[in-house]
Amino acid sequence: MNPWLGWGLAALFLALAWQSYGWRGALVACSAIVFWLLLQFNRSVRVMKNASGAPVGHVASAVMLNARLRPGMTLLEVIALTRSLGTKLDADGHAWAWQDESGSRVVLHFSSGRLARHALERPAEAAPPAP
Repeated sequence: MNPWLGWGLAALFLALAWQSYGWRGALVACSAIVFWLLLQFNRSVRVMKNASGAPVGHVASAVMLNARLRPGMTLLEVIALTRSLGTKLDADGHAWAWQDESGSRVVLHFSSGRLARHALERPAEAAPPAP
């Protein structure tokens, strides 16, 4: 959800609660908003806890990860999908990569906190040894 839309809805909810029920309504609305924020924080902590046990930048199958990615995903959604923290490729934090055992890797580029593009990179085929 767009943060501006979320905060706008929260402000509207608070204003309507104040108009309808006075300070008691505002108190209930504030409680509901804080509860929602705690749910979001808990989700983030749970995703990071699950990812902390895996090697950095490792995924079971880069091809399957590539197939499940879609533009507009957040980094938190990608980390929940891979269950691993990615390898940061640039200093700005816009490019991340995950690699599997075969050497294939998926490079993800984020713009404004959302997945803009991704590419699957496979290792070059090794030439067979000469007899």
